[in-house]
Amino acid sequence: GFADGSIPMATRPVSLTSDKDVSKLVFNSVCGLNLANYVSKNSLSKKEGKIAVVAKGCDARNLVTHIVENQISREQVYIIGVPCTGMVDKRKIAALFEDEITGFEEDGDTLTITSASKTETVKKADVLRHNCRVCTHRNPPVYDVMAGDPVEEQTLDQPYEDVDRIAAMDPDARWAYFEKLTENCIRCYACRNACPLCYCPTCFVDESGPQWVGKGQNDTDVATFHFLRAFHCAGRCTDCGACVEACPMGINVRDFTRKLNKDALELFGWEAGLDLDKRPPLDVYSPNDPNDFIK
Repeated sequence: GFADGSIPMATRPVSLTSDKDVSKLVFNSVCGLNLANYVSKNSLSKKEGKIAVVAKGCDARNLVTHIVENQISREQVYIIGVPCTGMVDKRKIAALFEDEITGFEEDGDTLTITSASKTETVKKADVLRHNCRVCTHRNPPVYDVMAGDPVEEQTLDQPYEDVDRIAAMDPDARWAYFEKLTENCIRCYACRNACPLCYCPTCFVDESGPQWVGKGQNDTDVATFHFLRAFHCAGRCTDCGACVEACPMGINVRDFTRKLNKDALELFGWEAGLDLDKRPPLDVYSPNDPNDFIK
């Protein structure tokens, strides 16, 4: 689950082994980590019995993806579902202050943030992360017990407006957009490390025989990393936003994966992590698959 972090507006993952420690658990609008990233074949192989996981909608969907991809079994996890109305964008909040934030309080839909020089009260809806603003699966689709009443799901007229805006660009403008997007990338791989989908024992960027991609800051190598990682997430991404949250350079990594999510939905009627019994689109063949996108 989540516990308070060492600074305001931060939480940390915590593993409890005694019911005496349950009081340490918290859930609020800064629990942005995807805890499915801490539930893997390797971590569960060292434990006996079940492990309970506190899961938001996107966390639960990633646990479903783990199960579908045979990384874990359903019997190994006890899913404590938590209805979620969204996580806040810490960068948006930090931009309201010129000095260090010293306090953070949440009361329903209102946030009170304090620094040494001032106190700001803002509506949670005004500082939500973008992935939470466009989320249509706020309640866990699979769970053993639900901690609280389900929240109302959002219905959006244009859930992929950001993707359509980029797709409408001509090829040169689109390429320039992605070059600008990644120009500050330092290849720290925080996006990969935070992503619950990136569980390969050896990532393609770390392979040395053969070496698929260079280690430097060459534009081609940077683009290769981001594009290939996005394609590895095709049909699997739950748009949890962990990649963007982890990036120290503020790169909107979701611009890569969102397009593939839209394609999976429109071409195959697929959204990741909603059904334990359905195989992902790249894993099955159906004679009813649409063919109009094949050129």
